[in-house]
Amino acid sequence: MNRSQLLSALLVSAIAVGGLQACSGEQEERVTAEPPAEEGVTEVTDAPADSTDADLPWNDSDESEVSTSDAEASDESRPWQNSLEEFDEANARLLTDTAKFLAGTTVDKDSSIVAQQQTGVWNDHAAYLDSAWQQLEAQQLSRARAWAETELKPLNDVTPALFYPFSGPDFLYAYTFFPKATDYVLVGLEPVGRVPNFENLSEGEVQQKLNEVSQSLYAILQYSFFRTNSMAQDLQQQGVLPILMVFMARTNQQLLDVQYVGLDESANLQVVKEGEAEAQGLIPGVKVTFVPEGRTVPKTLYYFSTDLSDDGLVETPEFLKFVGTFDRPVTYLKAASYLMHNDYFSQVRDLILTNSQAVLQDDSGIPVRFFDEASWDRQFYGSYVSPIELFAERYQSDLRAIYTSDSTITPLDFGIGYKYYNDSNLMLATPK
Repeated sequence: MNRSQLLSALLVSAIAVGGLQACSGEQEERVTAEPPAEEGVTEVTDAPADSTDADLPWNDSDESEVSTSDAEASDESRPWQNSLEEFDEANARLLTDTAKFLAGTTVDKDSSIVAQQQTGVWNDHAAYLDSAWQQLEAQQLSRARAWAETELKPLNDVTPALFYPFSGPDFLYAYTFFPKATDYVLVGLEPVGRVPNFENLSEGEVQQKLNEVSQSLYAILQYSFFRTNSMAQDLQQQGVLPILMVFMARTNQQLLDVQYVGLDESANLQVVKEGEAEAQGLIPGVKVTFVPEGRTVPKTLYYFSTDLSDDGLVETPEFLKFVGTFDRPVTYLKAASYLMHNDYFSQVRDLILTNSQAVLQDDSGIPVRFFDEASWDRQFYGSYVSPIELFAERYQSDLRAIYTSDSTITPLDFGIGYKYYNDSNLMLATPK
């Protein structure tokens, strides 16, 4: 894979990131094997360490620039959140710098890995990611953000929790559409993986790790959704964490802590060592605490590797119980492989329909017939003609009728989902 191929892949993806998807069809097998241990892994603290150092990296911003009317930025509006001083400063700096290094952005000059940025390997990596991201921002992300600022403003103003099933590591669009969410719950079949450690690595070892990230971005972003073979090949070793960190760095997040966690039978989070959750009979996951640049209130991202089919949830009912602990989250669905068109994904579908304060989705999510007009307010965007050929049997005649009969449907000026190149669509549904 050369630089231009990755650039093209990123651009295609970004126009879609149609869902960094755990599966691409109906007969998928869950990937459960945890990646083997290897050298060069950052040890993550089991709990945030106290720090009273006034010179914390996240206190560098000018807080006068943060609007006091912004619920996201108001500490008083979310008193249950940890204060930034509760997190270990050195650990937070290293995590943030590692994310920046993976994403091709400059680390702090006093970083322990700054010397690695003086290499040709990293500079080449940064150059093509910078170029790709500039085009992505101009052609896609800026438009999606502008759309969200208008169409999703009422939802963002209440700072919801976001539930994003079948997401893979797609923090990028979760944050683009819902930047004020307090918690992000992502789930896919891909393994959690590990935080790379770039300290004391040779240039060749750094190149190998950056190539792993590049290859994962290529395989995921070229198609805008995961295929089973690609998932097993590209994310089996490193997992989703490096990709999540790339997206976090590129959306200007400062990472405060990363904890490997597992969900027990009571849906309680248990902090575990890397790769040990399944051995303890827990649903493997990771909890990433972060704060957007210029903000002071931490946010949390949870990623879990688990099977959302009815058969899978029979084995792990605690996952739906965990999602139910969030008060009426917003659900986001994109490039979801039309899985919830099947009866054997009815449990997660029913949870979404029952507990969500709103659902934003493309046509690959829940069939429109489940959102009857008597119970839901529905707002449609873009264009719907038919699914891609792979999912041709998932054509929805009732959805097509809505689009052909309503001339007031607002177009989208950006692509999203499987048909990012043409006929992208979104539906925002809120219960009456």
